[in-house]
Amino acid sequence: MGIHVIKMPDLGEGIAEVEVVAWHVQPGDVVKEDQVLADVMTDKATVEIPSPVAGTITSLGGAIGQSLAVGAELIRLEVEGAGNQKDKGAASQEPVRTAAATAPAEEVAEPQLAAVAANEASAVAPAPAPVSRPAPAARPAPVSKGAPQLRAEGEKPLAPPAVRQRAWDLGVELQFVAGSGPAGRITHADLDAHVAGHRGGAANGGPDERYAEQHGEHATQVIGLRRKIAEKMQEAKRNIPHFTYVEEVDVTELEALRIQLNARYGAERGKLTLLPLLMRAVVLALRSYPMMSARYDDDKNLLTTYDAAHIGIAAQTDNGLMVPVVRHAESRDPWSSAAEISRLADAARTGKATRDELTGSTITITSLGALGGIVTTPVINRPEVAIVGVNRIVDRPVIRDGAMVARKMMNLSSSFDHRVIDGMVAAQFVQAIRGYLEFPATLFVE
Repeated sequence: MGIHVIKMPDLGEGIAEVEVVAWHVQPGDVVKEDQVLADVMTDKATVEIPSPVAGTITSLGGAIGQSLAVGAELIRLEVEGAGNQKDKGAASQEPVRTAAATAPAEEVAEPQLAAVAANEASAVAPAPAPVSRPAPAARPAPVSKGAPQLRAEGEKPLAPPAVRQRAWDLGVELQFVAGSGPAGRITHADLDAHVAGHRGGAANGGPDERYAEQHGEHATQVIGLRRKIAEKMQEAKRNIPHFTYVEEVDVTELEALRIQLNARYGAERGKLTLLPLLMRAVVLALRSYPMMSARYDDDKNLLTTYDAAHIGIAAQTDNGLMVPVVRHAESRDPWSSAAEISRLADAARTGKATRDELTGSTITITSLGALGGIVTTPVINRPEVAIVGVNRIVDRPVIRDGAMVARKMMNLSSSFDHRVIDGMVAAQFVQAIRGYLEFPATLFVE
């Protein structure tokens, strides 16, 4: 028997280290060649690490959440034959178990070493069992000569003000608390005993579970995608002087057109949502304001603008925020954009989006859909310089031609990098988008 050490491979793109986000094996497990051993995360995506040999796992090279440099030891196996290095006394050593060995494995759909979407690994890694502190034990009721008795119907309970206040805070009706004090007076101990005896329910006027005190504490290690999101958001806010411009848009005509288009072409071309129409408006506005489709290099103080509109679509997945990219949106009609949005969203949700599909955007659109709120302050997707935020559509009364009418209104909340985008230019850009949305026929004639 020999020892085979698997080292962290070079994943390209200048990556110097990766983060371990999932182990699929434990020390003592017998693995086959090409079996997936671990998931590691780069800055962009999660990558599966397969085993080049068959053997028995003897140790893991790091805990979940730990960063490993390229070339560092990832896993050690006992294999048939000489292995790839000498290991003195290995036969007598007990398998080394790491904290990560207890992490449950997750099913991974993609082939070995295939870059998968960052949501493949859990955004929040399995953590040790929650640390909970039990509720403090109730103080025993004082010993009395007679058992506490409930009062007769209609008889008012006797209790000092402090006990009454505690009962109010706990949601306990003193009418149902037996008193052990003089003349059936209710004491703190009586109240504690009553609460302890009714923790299972609120029968007979006992404490309502909805107001029961809770004392649990749950520690969860933030790793993987969630940590990457946190780092990128913090980096964006630290480096970019954001300013947000909000404009109200009347989308009544746009919604009417969308309904007509879906009724006429939906069966053969697919249904349209607001998003692909907004994308087209952004593309057309970029023709007049090309500096919005740009990336800013902080280190070089270099602003690069792009003739292409590679539009990132901020998408919420079960494991965190991702931004798949609709490339060359300027070359797509609304139906083509809708199809590509659907394809990318499905790939992101199922963990099949590639690294290329998650990088390279030049401007981003973010939307919370029906939950979009009235106003948001979106964070720029660094190193871009602009992000367009969509809020929900609501019916509002509007004065038109001297009469009050109901219109479908929506706010655009857009943020800009004030280092390179002036407030006036940002306002003009948003007003251009507004013009296309309020007169939707122009989306198809320019």
